[in-house]
Amino acid sequence: MSDTGKDFRKRLIATFITEVDEHLKVLSDGLLTLEKGPSASIQKETLETIYRETHSMKGAARAVSMSNIESICQSLEGIFADWKAKGNPTSPKSFDPIYDALQTIRLFISDIEQEQSLKYKAQAAELIRRLSRTETGMAENPAQAAEAAPAQGYKLIREQPPRLDSVRIGVAKLKSLLLQAEEMLSFKLAANQHYTNIRNAAGIVEGLKNELDAARRQIKTLRYRAEKPVKGRMRREAAQHLNLPDFLGRTELHIKSIGNSLTSIAGSMKQINRSQGRHIDRLLNDMKHAMLLPFSALLEGFPMLVRDIARKQDKEADLLIEGEAVEIDRRILEEIKDPLIHLVRNCIDHGIETPDIRVANKKPRRGVIAISISHLDSGYVEVKVSDDGKGIDAIKIKEFAVKNEIISQEEADSMNKDAAISLIFQSGVSTSPIITDISGRGLGLAIVREKIEKAGGITTVSTIPNAGTTFRLKLPVTIATFRGVLVKSAGQPFIIPIAQVLKTARVKDEEIKTVENKETVILNGRPLAFARLGTVMGLPFKKVAGRGSGFTTFLLLSAEEKEIAFGVDELGEEQEVTVKGLGRQLIRVRNIAGAVVLGSGKPVPVINVKDLIWSAVKTSAIAPAPSIATEEAGEENKILVVEDAITPRMLLKNILESAGYLVRTAVDGIDAITILKTEDFDLVVSDIEMPRMDGFELTSRIRSDKKLGDMPVVLVTALEKSEDRERGIDAGANAYIVKSSFDQSNLLEVIKRLI
Repeated sequence: MSDTGKDFRKRLIATFITEVDEHLKVLSDGLLTLEKGPSASIQKETLETIYRETHSMKGAARAVSMSNIESICQSLEGIFADWKAKGNPTSPKSFDPIYDALQTIRLFISDIEQEQSLKYKAQAAELIRRLSRTETGMAENPAQAAEAAPAQGYKLIREQPPRLDSVRIGVAKLKSLLLQAEEMLSFKLAANQHYTNIRNAAGIVEGLKNELDAARRQIKTLRYRAEKPVKGRMRREAAQHLNLPDFLGRTELHIKSIGNSLTSIAGSMKQINRSQGRHIDRLLNDMKHAMLLPFSALLEGFPMLVRDIARKQDKEADLLIEGEAVEIDRRILEEIKDPLIHLVRNCIDHGIETPDIRVANKKPRRGVIAISISHLDSGYVEVKVSDDGKGIDAIKIKEFAVKNEIISQEEADSMNKDAAISLIFQSGVSTSPIITDISGRGLGLAIVREKIEKAGGITTVSTIPNAGTTFRLKLPVTIATFRGVLVKSAGQPFIIPIAQVLKTARVKDEEIKTVENKETVILNGRPLAFARLGTVMGLPFKKVAGRGSGFTTFLLLSAEEKEIAFGVDELGEEQEVTVKGLGRQLIRVRNIAGAVVLGSGKPVPVINVKDLIWSAVKTSAIAPAPSIATEEAGEENKILVVEDAITPRMLLKNILESAGYLVRTAVDGIDAITILKTEDFDLVVSDIEMPRMDGFELTSRIRSDKKLGDMPVVLVTALEKSEDRERGIDAGANAYIVKSSFDQSNLLEVIKRLI
């Protein structure tokens, strides 16, 4: 953290401590008043006061990541809400745990640096357990706690993976062993190259022997002339060559010896290479299997994930897991964890309907989310994530894409259903009416596809209206090695992963046409976009032997359902290689995924096909003229932050100002409306629970105002229930972010999209 960041953190903590002291004083006074049994009006007013003070203190604790204090406030808030509904108890014992809670909070802020320590976490957990008994009116009986009913919201149906004999070994050691085994592949390739070189040398020697034979024939002719009684220059010339037979004889013996040695060495190396190759392949294969983990290692937390998300949205869902014993490289497993979580969340949020809607549609109340894993041929596995929900509306997807200028109306009209459904993988595409902590940003599925492709996989989707949606992930079992094809363009060699090569072909140069400033080639009667690999890679034109023969060789590459034919100068052999990273200094190089070392010892870059295709699209596109909005982009956007608690208000203001926005603050809805009538803003960020006018009413007032009606509104709140989120939608909010899952990058991302 920078010095500026540390100074701000210190100021924020100091403000938080001061604010909490004030809240604790009001709470203590209010509790003393309630214990005295005041009149109904005073009791109601006091309960409302301590409820709001607790809520504000919870928000302040969340803003500075003091989760122990936040959790205690959450429990207190629940108790006070219960008292507001039923009336506060008269027994002094009922107040004891609450006073203890206030004292514990004082202890935590007196030792703020240790607030997250294990000791304080345990203390907070015990206190929260006592407070929960106070809220429910139950006696503290361990036996009762043990008999608590299990939470509903999911039902796990899964296979039992086989029990295997195993030994523990550190992941770091295992990865190190695998890397060393992968290096052996380079030795194998180098040995094969040496064998090829020796075999070539033996061929050269054989050529020398042939030339020696020709020389011997010439000498015979000269010797014949020398034996004839000739005069002058011819006799002298013949005499000069009379000593050549001895020289050639000695040379022939040397060449023959070298040839025999090379032939012997080549034969021995061939046997050694075969044996070494088998051992290296076996070692590498065993290490690949050592890196495999069953999918069950990843899916352990998914039942709770389904339960939590379903409960938050008042939905019911069963989780079905099949094939969890299937094994895959642990590195791929780590890479696909987030994509799988997002797909499951997506199934619940977008797919599964609420119980009443399902019953009305003659479906079972409880939806089913299924995760199925199975083996495919050629070292691949398939992961299917499906639901039996409402399916994806292709028409709505196209309408959204056209409205947000992702595709044109003409493109939408010509799209079939499958192409329209695939738009969900485009960044910015979403059918959610509001942005929430779970969905609505239109980024999730784009990131899912990107990460799956990074792991060497492919993502597809299918859907049936009112029957459900299925996502299919095709993944390699291991990423230790891959097969690639060696090509050359503009004199530079490249390796292209064979999995993304759909076809290789040659066409006549005149068959490459230019249409609307873009080159195209016809393959099997189908027009394809064409680009020259060297040009896209930014390489200078280089005259290459063979160019000008009248033909062009190309590879048809595919990524993200886009296909482009790339012309190359030379097409080499397919070979198994191990890709290496480029180091921290070159962690992200456009169009390059890494490098491999060929048997010759020469490093060759590996093409990132997805990047390459996007680069080709950009280089062939005509750049649009700058718009007025672009020229005036220097203007700063202005945001109004509406928050009654000082600490969260200060935090939000700093986050937005650090991102380059102009920020004005308001303490509640009334204050915000007054400011909005006198100043212009580009967006409003508002809390919901505020005095005088809450966030729901503020949003409704903004929407009903002719001048302000189109202004984006983002609600940032602690209210997590689905009915609160739906109320936000009804009020007209553009985004609904729950504070419990608040992340400043999410907020900035939402604002960037809405402004």
